Amino acid sequence: MTTDARENGPIDVAFVDDDAELRRANAQTLELAGLDVRLFETGPALIAAMDDTFPGAIVTDVRMPGMDGFRLFRHLREIDADIPVILITGHGDIDMAVEAMHQGAYDFIPKPYAADRLVRSVQRAVEKRRLVLENRRLREAVTRADHDDVPLIGQTPAMERLRQTLRQIAVADVDVLVAGETGSGKEVVAELLHRWSRRREGRFVALNCGALPENVIESELFGHEAGAFTGALKKRIGHIEYSSGGTLFLDEIESMPLAAQAKLLRVLEKREIVPLGGNDSRQLDLRVVAAAKTDLGDPAARGDFREDLYFRLNVVSLAIPPLRERRDDIPLLFMHFLKKAAARFKVEPPDMKPGLLRFLHMHPWPGNVRELAHAAERYVLGLLDVPAWQEAGAEGETLTLPRQMELYEAELIREALREYKGNVRAATEALGIPRKTFYDKLQKHGLVRSDFT
Repeated sequence: MTTDARENGPIDVAFVDDDAELRRANAQTLELAGLDVRLFETGPALIAAMDDTFPGAIVTDVRMPGMDGFRLFRHLREIDADIPVILITGHGDIDMAVEAMHQGAYDFIPKPYAADRLVRSVQRAVEKRRLVLENRRLREAVTRADHDDVPLIGQTPAMERLRQTLRQIAVADVDVLVAGETGSGKEVVAELLHRWSRRREGRFVALNCGALPENVIESELFGHEAGAFTGALKKRIGHIEYSSGGTLFLDEIESMPLAAQAKLLRVLEKREIVPLGGNDSRQLDLRVVAAAKTDLGDPAARGDFREDLYFRLNVVSLAIPPLRERRDDIPLLFMHFLKKAAARFKVEPPDMKPGLLRFLHMHPWPGNVRELAHAAERYVLGLLDVPAWQEAGAEGETLTLPRQMELYEAELIREALREYKGNVRAATEALGIPRKTFYDKLQKHGLVRSDFT
């Protein structure tokens, strides 16, 4: 069993030493640095309390009766090879400690040691351990998501509610209007509504209204008879009729021309279609899912879009939150795309480093999920440009608020120099600082103006 141990609460570091006074003194040092410590008198006592979910680092003396620090290290490797182990060694044990590091020990600290030497090593080890566990958690979550075959990945309350709502309305067979920014996953939502509905055996037909020229969109939507217009040499079934029995997805519907809007309104009201150049109507059995980048319920944002068509489409409305409003989902989504990209490029998926995680959380993601997927592909290929101020500290530096502010300041100066190609006057005006202050900061951050000309 443990001695001098906290039995409950979070653990950052487990400290093992047979000397009670040394245990207490080191615990005080680590606790003053903000770390949660649990003390153990022997290696077997630690092993009995250990499993592969341990969230922190192990610090152990080498010279202990019974199970020494090296034997303890080997036992811990069997439990989880990624648990960071720091060995405290006397001078006579240094060769053995170096060998242990070759075998995977995180660090060794020779006696006597300064308090800050121990604290820095433990802080780096704890950060590394948390990153390892975060990567594991994300991989397991992605595996579960892949197993569930639900492409709308996310664990935030907003995404849980969205999936629940989708399952409820999928079986109702009503038309749905989906609102969401570019790249937020509107087509994914439409595909899920189709897959979870009674229409799943029918066709899912997608058409981007904003990608079609005005002179062809009516033919694409409604079809035409042979000879309906110049160049119409044979009959063509339009997307609306082709989707009968299934689901029609109309993306960027706010871009649809007014003439086509009027005809679509009739199709939705009558559930029948008359192709261009035809006289006879044809009955339809379809569900329409329309998507818009703008708020069609707002007259100012709606513009030329017909109000009656909006109300006809808006039987049920859904809003997909942008990534910036569900940042806790970003690492999970990124890991999902990273795994897919690695399989596509036939490489091992790389781990996510602290600098990358800071970048993922702080980037605004204006392109939403689509932009995130492309970032994952670039990361797999080693091409993702993570800003230097976020990449700093990736090897274990504890980034205090003042340090983060320094790194951010340096990055802003770099951006100004890059944008103005080293022009000091333009850069200082853009940054709003005096020339002398600017040069002082160049020296402080080790920046050379000529590097940007």
